[in-house]
Amino acid sequence: MVIDLEQKFSNLAAHLKRSAIRELLKLTQKPEIISFAGGLPSPDSFPIEALKKIAVDVLTEEGAEALQYGPTEGDFKLRELLLDRYRKFGLELEMENLVISTASQQALDLLGKIFLDAGDHVICGLPSYLGAISAFGSYGARLTGIPFDEHGMRSDELRETVKSLKEKDEPIKFIYVVPDFQNPAGMTMPHSRRRAILEIAWQYDILIIEDSPYRELRFEGQSQPMFYELDSSGRVITLGTFSKILAPGFRLGWLIAHKDIIDKFVMAKQTADLCSPVLVQKMAARYLESEDFEKNLSRTVEMYRKKRDIMLESFKKHMPEGVTWTTPEGGLFLFLRLPPQITSERIFDRSLEHNVAFVNGAVFHCNDCGHNTMRINFSYPEEELIREGVKRLAEVITQAISEAK
Repeated sequence: MVIDLEQKFSNLAAHLKRSAIRELLKLTQKPEIISFAGGLPSPDSFPIEALKKIAVDVLTEEGAEALQYGPTEGDFKLRELLLDRYRKFGLELEMENLVISTASQQALDLLGKIFLDAGDHVICGLPSYLGAISAFGSYGARLTGIPFDEHGMRSDELRETVKSLKEKDEPIKFIYVVPDFQNPAGMTMPHSRRRAILEIAWQYDILIIEDSPYRELRFEGQSQPMFYELDSSGRVITLGTFSKILAPGFRLGWLIAHKDIIDKFVMAKQTADLCSPVLVQKMAARYLESEDFEKNLSRTVEMYRKKRDIMLESFKKHMPEGVTWTTPEGGLFLFLRLPPQITSERIFDRSLEHNVAFVNGAVFHCNDCGHNTMRINFSYPEEELIREGVKRLAEVITQAISEAK
């Protein structure tokens, strides 16, 4: 008898879904396709030569330790360097407030593990990062979306939603935000919006997860205070990562939170991987304390700023009337909105036929809306490919609009 595996999987496994973006990337690996789809840093940002030397130095000077198991909390030196960096940004932190994770995606998953019961509400933006939606949904959470305006999550809509859920005695565990150059929309919350959202969290006793992978990739404008900096109640959990400012292949991130949250997080992490890779932690620590880190980060920011500008110029030149887009002050993405009668799903296959790819905006919405939107990445393609890709995409959109009339 052939085993019926569907009868063996857990209830939690039933909530698991394939990542739409990961699956899409399989389709866009052909060299002829210009991909605006993935959230990929430019390979030109990777400090390969510097890391070669660091790898040799670490293995030569700390080889036995670097190849051994390490503490679950993470390499002491790396944590110390990260804490010093955040202290310069104005955060008051101690060693007990920071733990290393295997990239920030693990942190999202483990936060779901330690906080979420099936049926709990997680409040997120419309749109919101797909990896977070998937991580929280896998634990049976109910994702409740809050519409955006030009400043991100609307605090007035948030207040009404929270009030309504509380009146129904519905459990709300946390509010999830990406306040700087949001993925996918590219928006940045101003100080006043952050304060308004935090006041709602204070009033209704809700945690906030502040996902901050892009904060140091600012091209222009004034840096806004972090939620963690504004809070004094211990309810903000901040996530960071080396994936966008060093290399995603390192798979290193970190979590900043109240010491009691860190303690529970460490217990959960011990069931997942015991510790994050020690070798790359030691490499990251050496690179972080070198002069090369800031120099390379500055070069990367300038490279992405130029690519963003080229994309915006190309949009203005080629996109038909009725198409709008966000203008991010930093990060990797912008969001494009089509006329209401056109869905991104409708033009996706045609775009692939023209060898250009994007991500359908609906996958970033927990309420099955956003079908006339798309996420566009500008950090990965080379400059000339950005120009050509936008031109191709604009031709497809123009044709779809013409056919819809």
